[in-house]
Amino acid sequence: MARYELLDNVAHKDLRVVTRFGAGNDDPAGLVPAFPTEFAELQREYPIFLRKEADGGFHAVALLGFDADENLYLDGERWNAGYLPGAIARGPFLIGFQEQMQDGTLTREPVIHVDLDHPRVSRDGQGVAVFLPKGGHSPYLEHVTTVLKGIHDGTEAGRAMYASLDALGLIQPVELDLKFDDVHGARLTGLHGIDRECLAGLDAGQLHGLHRSGLLEGVYLMLSSLYNVRRLIAEKQRRLRAQAEAERAG
Repeated sequence: MARYELLDNVAHKDLRVVTRFGAGNDDPAGLVPAFPTEFAELQREYPIFLRKEADGGFHAVALLGFDADENLYLDGERWNAGYLPGAIARGPFLIGFQEQMQDGTLTREPVIHVDLDHPRVSRDGQGVAVFLPKGGHSPYLEHVTTVLKGIHDGTEAGRAMYASLDALGLIQPVELDLKFDDVHGARLTGLHGIDRECLAGLDAGQLHGLHRSGLLEGVYLMLSSLYNVRRLIAEKQRRLRAQAEAERAG
């Protein structure tokens, strides 16, 4: 169970976080949340899809594997991609809000919280330091702060973006029916994506509106990211071959 506290350089002066991957570190699998603020980085290596929420809205996800417990980017303690999705890179930290008075007006300001029961919070002095010896932010915390800002901004931008795309009929269900070899395959349901035919059918005014609002770039980034499904299939096939060879050798 999570135990969140407002991050403080006195109370948490010795806090360290394990950044390596492997057993016991709560490594992600299946799908991981994605945000428009990182689409440009994600689309180079991860397929980006949308999932429908209970209220009818959408949120973006990056596909890590073809099963809920599969991560084809993870090989032991090594993450085989140049970019780590923000939802993973943030580790045990998240954005919370604190009410503050500014010029006589009560405002809600974003602040960093830490989950002290998170598996990546170090209990034995291992991992990277969150604060410098004199209380300043470590390079790791500076990076996490940037990641959290991207998540915060991306969450707000995503709501507006997906609502606009849905209103234009661009978001449609996607089903992936895949064969890895003669025996193994996978079928993914519950995903949504950008419909290329609907996009091609938009008139000049609608396209200009997407461009003017800065959403058109995100649409094309999502579409281009789908080529990474081939990368995941190839990695899945490689692992199946390695597994078969190990079973024969054993």
